[in-house]
Amino acid sequence: MNRRGNLKAVAVAAAVASGAFAFAPQAFAQDTIKVGILHSLSGTMAISETALKDMALMTIEDINKHGGVMGKQLEPVVVDPASNWPLFAEKTKQLLGQDKVAVIFGCWTSVSRKSVLPVVEEMNGLLFYPVQYEGEELSKNVFYTGAAPNQQAIPAVDYLMSREGGGARRFVLLGTDYVYPRTTNKILRAFLHSKGVKDSDIDEKYTPFGHSDYQTIVADIKKFSQGGKTAVISTINGDSNVPFYKELGNAGLKAKDVPVVAFSVGEEELRGVDAKPLVGHLAAWNYFMSLKNPTNAAFIQQWSEYAKAKKLPGQADKPLTNDPMEATWIGIHMWKQAVEKAKSTGTDKVIAAMAGQTFKAPDGFTVEMDPKNHHLHKPVFIGEIRGDGQFSVVWRTPAPIKAQPWSPFIEGDDKKPDYPAGKSS
Repeated sequence: MNRRGNLKAVAVAAAVASGAFAFAPQAFAQDTIKVGILHSLSGTMAISETALKDMALMTIEDINKHGGVMGKQLEPVVVDPASNWPLFAEKTKQLLGQDKVAVIFGCWTSVSRKSVLPVVEEMNGLLFYPVQYEGEELSKNVFYTGAAPNQQAIPAVDYLMSREGGGARRFVLLGTDYVYPRTTNKILRAFLHSKGVKDSDIDEKYTPFGHSDYQTIVADIKKFSQGGKTAVISTINGDSNVPFYKELGNAGLKAKDVPVVAFSVGEEELRGVDAKPLVGHLAAWNYFMSLKNPTNAAFIQQWSEYAKAKKLPGQADKPLTNDPMEATWIGIHMWKQAVEKAKSTGTDKVIAAMAGQTFKAPDGFTVEMDPKNHHLHKPVFIGEIRGDGQFSVVWRTPAPIKAQPWSPFIEGDDKKPDYPAGKSS
């Protein structure tokens, strides 16, 4: 090699050693597919959302062990919006614009989702939302793997009014003060009216996020219940559930007298509570850890092994699975299937490929993504709290049911199309 060739070789070697070649990290980045995980790891919602972040990481690790997606490894990008609703929008901009993620798995509260929604629509991103919600929304850029009201709230109240559910005729609608509880309770009030329940037999109460003193509210519930067979419908979210359930126990408000059915309390939220005084109170979900089937047994075992291997706080000693964790697992696997069907991570191609995707779920059914409305067809279960913090299923649908994002109990919803704007029927 001549002198000029030697100098050129030395220069190239020096450039590589110093990291001067800009394409090196980009080439590495192209060997992975980045996915965003957008859950509150601090603040009032951390009690519920931390486990969803960990479930997402477990699912990604599992997919990577089995060859990744289209031969590429998934690279998770985890951010903490800290139970701060405007920060959800900022973190979404960062994930889509700076980190260039192909998809986002995240949010719990509807106020966080509604903060994210205009960003994913404007930037043509993709959000998988894993929690039950109030409906009244369809977006081309969102897939809803949690329940709409007809897959949770309506069946639960119908059950409470039935003979087997106790025959309740008076209702306390108790929730955290934001869009999900208020819209859900608007739907439930109209549903109760359709069943002949008068406004005088409905008491509606709201508390702020992070509320901790439920003494007066529980005393009011006891007083209200003296007017006839009463049930409480709880849409309390986050760590406020712990003091609420503790106060129920302190006040001796037992399920046989005034049953409470919760829509945002599962195995994880009961972790920090003595469940013995709460035996018989209810929760409505689309999955419980206690379900007996081979798919769920494998799901629980995998989570238990992961939690112990990673020494996850709380989970390593007492691994728990719950409904939004199952919905996270389903959503990530369905996205993987859609990417491989589309042979692309491009948003529009993945949206098209998501239509009709199916997945054998831990709930014991093969669930389907509706071809039109971006919601999962889901089974419904009502469970009674046991002394060990698990749930015994007391009622279930025989098969998954289709979501109704537009409620028949809200005027004008019957005229709205069952598919998102910007997507043909």
